[in-house]
Amino acid sequence: MRDYEINVTHIEELQTIKDLNTLDQIFERAYKTVVGGATVVLLRKNGTGKGEKFDELTTEGDLMAYKERVYKYL
Repeated sequence: MRDYEINVTHIEELQTIKDLNTLDQIFERAYKTVVGGATVVLLRKNGTGKGEKFDELTTEGDLMAYKERVYKYL
């Protein structure tokens, strides 16, 4: 299975507009990735569109902790 990249800037935009459906889809795909043995890569895209990795989630616990932080203020 391939690693799954999450653009944190996009997550922040979805939080702002409270798009729970899209957030749910992203986290469902991330969950399938982790359960399948791959890594979820958190990255932030810079002005040129290049993504800079700053964290990796490799366990269900790490993913659930990140998800809780994202949904905390919705």
